[in-house]
Amino acid sequence: MKESVNIFQSQREFHVFVANSFSDLTRLKNEGDLKAFNELLLKAMPEVRRYVQKNLNRAVVKGKIDRNRYRTDDIIDQLFIEVYDHLDEINNKNELHPWMFKKVDELLETIFVEEEFDALFLENIDAYSKPEWESMQEKFTTDGDGDLIMNEELDDISYAKDDYVLNHIFVGDDDQKVLLQLDKELGAENIRKHSEMVLYHMPKQMRRVFELFTEHQFDIAEIAKIHNSTVQEIESILKTARKSLRTSFIKRYLD
Repeated sequence: MKESVNIFQSQREFHVFVANSFSDLTRLKNEGDLKAFNELLLKAMPEVRRYVQKNLNRAVVKGKIDRNRYRTDDIIDQLFIEVYDHLDEINNKNELHPWMFKKVDELLETIFVEEEFDALFLENIDAYSKPEWESMQEKFTTDGDGDLIMNEELDDISYAKDDYVLNHIFVGDDDQKVLLQLDKELGAENIRKHSEMVLYHMPKQMRRVFELFTEHQFDIAEIAKIHNSTVQEIESILKTARKSLRTSFIKRYLD
């Protein structure tokens, strides 16, 4: 559990770093120092770059875009331009990081066709048998689809500890025993693979809300701004995502 606390702290510290870069970015733009501006902005990009890469990978797996047609670096390059051109539209330093995620969502939407999701999967998530879960997992990883989403480029500390995932799913006091049991019996890799498979089947907005909250440590109000939504709507989406993941773990591994 200590590792999950450290991950949380490091993510929040990174948000602070990006926010504190805002004044220097503004100064460098005003001075016309594009080289220094880009060098500083690059240091603020790791999380948003990872977010773009993962969403592109999912689109490839779902057959929405051709493999190798779009590169993460191309979208990040466009984001550099967007930040430079519209920096004066950002009201304060705390809006910079959420604004970048909102902007890359817009850039991604320009290349994705409307995504379909498996509504039947979520509706029946509490009724699948263990063999059905195993079959879904096998299908998900066939031809490396699951591995594509979780490729080495994304294999950083935020994916390395299973309790980091579980702590956002099992949040009640009564859930601690379940969390510890799953932590002990499954291990990080199996928990990671299962959660990724369930997220894969979720609606796009639900999946992104959950990951912005868990992996990237944005709060509810920040996510609402990123998605042009209300706090209440984001809370409802997050609650449904958490419930679906919780049910899937219990039904597959503990029933």
